[in-house]
Amino acid sequence: MKLLCLLLSFLLASCTPQGAQTTVVKALLPVGFELPEYAEDEDIVIHRGYTASYNHTTLVPNWVAWELTAEEANGTNDGQYSFSRDPDVSFPKASREDYSHSGWDKGHMAPRADMRWDCKALEESYYFTNICPQDHEMNSQAWRKIEELTRRLTRSYGSVYVVCGPVFTGHRHGTIGQSKVQVPDAFFKALAVNTENGPRTVGFIVDNSPQSFSPKHYAVTVDSVEHVVGRNLFPQADEAVEASFDWNVWNI
Repeated sequence: MKLLCLLLSFLLASCTPQGAQTTVVKALLPVGFELPEYAEDEDIVIHRGYTASYNHTTLVPNWVAWELTAEEANGTNDGQYSFSRDPDVSFPKASREDYSHSGWDKGHMAPRADMRWDCKALEESYYFTNICPQDHEMNSQAWRKIEELTRRLTRSYGSVYVVCGPVFTGHRHGTIGQSKVQVPDAFFKALAVNTENGPRTVGFIVDNSPQSFSPKHYAVTVDSVEHVVGRNLFPQADEAVEASFDWNVWNI
């Protein structure tokens, strides 16, 4: 609980740019709403634009969470950065060498385009705390379309609360690199927005294989995602809000 309070206080002070505000719907959800349930022994790291839980066994994040505002979605910073080890998490951790010649993309969880509002946020999005091995077509097609949808949503609702990460079921893809980075079987993303009728949520589960359908194809309830990942993704949300979704809210 103490750690949660520290996280919320840091996010309030540091992660929202000065002057940022909801443009369409008045904010109803509390600061830190995007933070999922986590255990005390998880390695939680707070960066400028996102918070993550890093797993030292799988060598990928358990989850990455952030709030994206309309102002942030319109960021224009375009610095070029190299993928690198996160200095704020301890070893063991993944490296560029683990991904080299592996056939898998270095897939962002919090996307680069969401972090262009701040140079430091953009640089930190390249830390391996925020990276998973992803199928190239899935990364550049289905996953990218969900990322683009998320940014469109910010322009309609003012802000979007996001948590995403890997899904491990049968470990059918094995590991890559000398460090044995585990390749996820699928990926999840959960979104929450304020609407005129109150908070609404939706989830997505995308298999880590060639995938190119539109976001609607992968849309499920947040409850369904929580069942797969074994974690409460929006612990502050009403259960009824997580148990259903209306695609009209998300068809932006």
